[in-house]
Amino acid sequence: MYDMLGGLTVIEASSFVASPTAGLYCAQFGAEVIRVDQIGGGPDYHRWPVTADNSSLYWENLNRAKKSVALDLSRPEGRELLQELVAATGQFITNFPAEGFLSHAVLAKMRPDLVTVRVMGWPDGSPALDYTVNNAVGFPMLTGAGPEPVNHVLPAWDLLTGAYAAFALLAAIQRRSATGEGSEVRVPLSDVAIGTAANLGGIAEVLYSGENRPRLGNAVYGLFGRDFFTADGHRVMVVVVTHRQWAKLLAALSLEDNVAALEAERGVSFAADDGLRFSHRDALYPLFEAEFARRRHAELAATLDAAGIVHSTYRTMLDAAQDPAMVTENPMFSQSADNPSGFTYPAAGAFGTVPQMERGGPLAAPRNGEHTEEVLTRHLNLSSGDIARLVDTGIAGICS
Repeated sequence: MYDMLGGLTVIEASSFVASPTAGLYCAQFGAEVIRVDQIGGGPDYHRWPVTADNSSLYWENLNRAKKSVALDLSRPEGRELLQELVAATGQFITNFPAEGFLSHAVLAKMRPDLVTVRVMGWPDGSPALDYTVNNAVGFPMLTGAGPEPVNHVLPAWDLLTGAYAAFALLAAIQRRSATGEGSEVRVPLSDVAIGTAANLGGIAEVLYSGENRPRLGNAVYGLFGRDFFTADGHRVMVVVVTHRQWAKLLAALSLEDNVAALEAERGVSFAADDGLRFSHRDALYPLFEAEFARRRHAELAATLDAAGIVHSTYRTMLDAAQDPAMVTENPMFSQSADNPSGFTYPAAGAFGTVPQMERGGPLAAPRNGEHTEEVLTRHLNLSSGDIARLVDTGIAGICS
């Protein structure tokens, strides 16, 4: 946690991954993010992974450092309270439909300078999920060795969309500061996915060549990079991204003569050409396979570290969770005990490090309705009697 967005209040009405991620990133840098949900929790409130009592570990980590207001959004009074909160604060993140009671046009009548960031599936408003968008873009046909498509488990487009939405919110706020004008920024998952593919050269590549990139398994396209097995059964990924690393890798593995002989045989030089190393991988890989296969992992890792070569073994997430450098001694993590699930474990704070500021620990996620009374009092000036009536009639909920 860093107090870099102190004084900024954002209302969030969202579910699943992308939209809550945008709110999370704002909260981690000090914004007051008020998540408004249906009483009892939204559709993602018990999404897996869950504990034995069905508390979602997913939900409580995507919603850390936020406040929670619980309303009955199926009733007009509950919807009006949400609209009033958006108008009172002026910043809104949502993945609700573009039309309806949370449309920007409706809300802007109450607050003309409102900034809305709306996460969407497709630009026309039709629904999509990370996994269906990923299929539409074509990445499962590049993943794995083929021929069948391979879905990855990381919701990459959700996460990129969430990060882009947080950026878009601050950009729109900056514009409002300069012009006094509000705006809505719509961020569709499909555009983030296909735009990212384009930014990486993928669209230009297939149109230029007229064909799809071949399936490469664990090899890295256009570079020397692949996984190799050591003598004691470890599977190690090695990637070379600079010509200096290539020279150091050959020296570390005593392969200079073998590679020089290959260069002479094929009439090429790999010293300063990533593409040639990739194009001639059919001959290079066997040399490295043999060298890795005769070394034990501990010895090999020390040799590669000394040479500054980028490498890593394949590990499980449980391995990573118990690793000192990544988690247990990483200052980004702190033990979080006050979790809705009741489970104590290392929780992640802000990913960025600000050396000039003291890093605050990650805050717990709220209970559903934990801050209903506080928020309605402070932002809508409702009295305790008003709030009691809302609770008694089931329009608002509070955490018991």
